[in-house]
Amino acid sequence: MNGWFLYDGECGFCLKWVRRLGPILKSRGFTPEPLQTPWVAERLKMPLSELLHDVRLLTQDGHLYSGADAYLYVAKKVWWAVPFAWLFSLPGFHGLLAAAYRKVAQNRYCISGKCQLPSR
Repeated sequence: MNGWFLYDGECGFCLKWVRRLGPILKSRGFTPEPLQTPWVAERLKMPLSELLHDVRLLTQDGHLYSGADAYLYVAKKVWWAVPFAWLFSLPGFHGLLAAAYRKVAQNRYCISGKCQLPSR
């Protein structure tokens, strides 16, 4: 096992992507696990409210990658995604990927139909 891919288990958008990427993650030695799992907050020493800001990738040796960097880490392990990982690791492109990730992450509940914005 190489580590854990940690995601918001209450987010429909996240669940959809983890189901789609699950076989790829598992074949590379990463176990998908909800951030809400009790051991996660304890191991990462973060409150759940902070944990839920981003997907996280925790490697077996204790390295933690968050947000777009978690996806890039996995992409570097998938032969057909390596060009994507290489391109979006470059300074200007990395900022673009991080900004796009942040926008989607901030709106993921609305995207999944569980918008937490107050209704008018």
